[in-house]
Amino acid sequence: MSKPEEKTNAIRILDLKKISYSVHDYQNDAALPGEEIAKAMGKEPEEVFKTLVTVGKSGGYYVFDIPVNRELDLKKAASAVGEKSVEMVKHADLFRITGYIHGGCSPIGMKKTFPTVFDVSVRDRKSVCFSAGRIGKQIEMSPADIGRAIKVSYADLVRQTQ
Repeated sequence: MSKPEEKTNAIRILDLKKISYSVHDYQNDAALPGEEIAKAMGKEPEEVFKTLVTVGKSGGYYVFDIPVNRELDLKKAASAVGEKSVEMVKHADLFRITGYIHGGCSPIGMKKTFPTVFDVSVRDRKSVCFSAGRIGKQIEMSPADIGRAIKVSYADLVRQTQ
C-alpha cells in the first residue's frame, strides 16, 4: 500500500479553491538548478518558472516568477512594483519571510501575501510549472488558473540576452 501524498501549503490552497493542477516529482535530495529540474521533468526551461523573493527600498517584500533559464532584471522588477530599487532576499531570511526554503519556494501559500509578478512570457504558455513548496515537487497549471489562486500581475522582468 502506498502512502498518501504529502500536501504542501500551495497544494492545499489549490485544493481548497478547487483549481486544477498536476504535481511532478523529481530527485529531491537537494535544490537543483532550474534547468536541471526542467530536464528531469521533460519540460523546456521556458515552461518552468522560479520564484524569487526581493525586498524593496521601502522595506516591502515582492515575489517575482521568471523562466528558470533567465535572470531577473532588478531595475525592471523595481519598476514593475513601483519601487526605486529591489534586491534579492538573503537565503538565511527566506524561511522567516515566506515559510519556504531556498529551492522550494512557491508563489502560492507563503506565510503572508506579497505582491506577485510573473514575467509576461507566462502568457505564451498553455501551462507552466513552479515549485509546489518543497524541494523535489513542482506544480503544473495554466497561467489563468495561477491568477485564480493568487493575485498576480505581469511585467517584462528578465534581463535581455546578448
